[in-house]
Amino acid sequence: MANTPIKLNDNTTIPLLAFGTGTALYGTDAEHLVTAAINAGFTHLDGAQAYKNEDSLGAGIVAAGKARKQLFVTTKLAKQPEDKSVRDSLVESLAKLQVDYVDLFLIHTPIYYQEPGRLKAVWRQVEAIKKEGLARSIGVSNFRPAQLREILDGAEFPPSVNQIEFHPYVYNDLLPTLELQKQYGIVTESYGGLSPIFRFKGGPLDPVLTSIANRLSETTGKPFNEAEVLFLWQREKGVVIVTTTTKESRLAGYLSILDAPKLTDDEINLIDEAGAKEHHRHFVRVTILED
Repeated sequence: MANTPIKLNDNTTIPLLAFGTGTALYGTDAEHLVTAAINAGFTHLDGAQAYKNEDSLGAGIVAAGKARKQLFVTTKLAKQPEDKSVRDSLVESLAKLQVDYVDLFLIHTPIYYQEPGRLKAVWRQVEAIKKEGLARSIGVSNFRPAQLREILDGAEFPPSVNQIEFHPYVYNDLLPTLELQKQYGIVTESYGGLSPIFRFKGGPLDPVLTSIANRLSETTGKPFNEAEVLFLWQREKGVVIVTTTTKESRLAGYLSILDAPKLTDDEINLIDEAGAKEHHRHFVRVTILED
């Protein structure tokens, strides 16, 4: 089972599917689940300073015993005081993660850097981290077009990734962001991709997802559920998928989407159309919604 890599605009690659340590694992000891995820086949681990569990993410990586080069490790910059450098913040994270570098370092949200010139200044520090080799790739999270344009103006390195809430109920709203990212080769990384079935039940997507899951189950002879259909929809959109769970039993099912058949064009269109009927965004506190 291969965690299919996606090429980034800096000529590195990123695995398609990541195990994240946010949401349900926020502030918890994630060591056991991280180790279980790696042993199940996850090679991409997505953490953040704000998740308050980088220590246990690092411990889980060490316990799994995999060579560093076999793993892709992400962390994200939390709210940064002006008297502390981004480099110092990352060095603290590296110590907690027990690694010499991260594969991807993201600005977690632009909401903390709204003073004129502040966001661009922070991005320059992030660029310096890439040049030093403390992060192989750099990017952002929860950025809309206005914030992307701000750091792209005069940037030495464009972001390689923008990690955003991504599912059919926000897809139409994201189109301007996705179009701008396409111009600069910025890959979309998703979180909250299962929100339609866990947070917004009873919407127009439900029967569409169930119908597609039934079709896949019948044609493949293997059971498919609505969550896996949402993952496949994201895969067809060329999105890097970040997911998490507190249940080890779900890990194999999540990884199975790497080998699952493609959705048909009609099925993708049906999901798009159903998602466009309603707009639901869950993670509103980390995003500047006005461009």
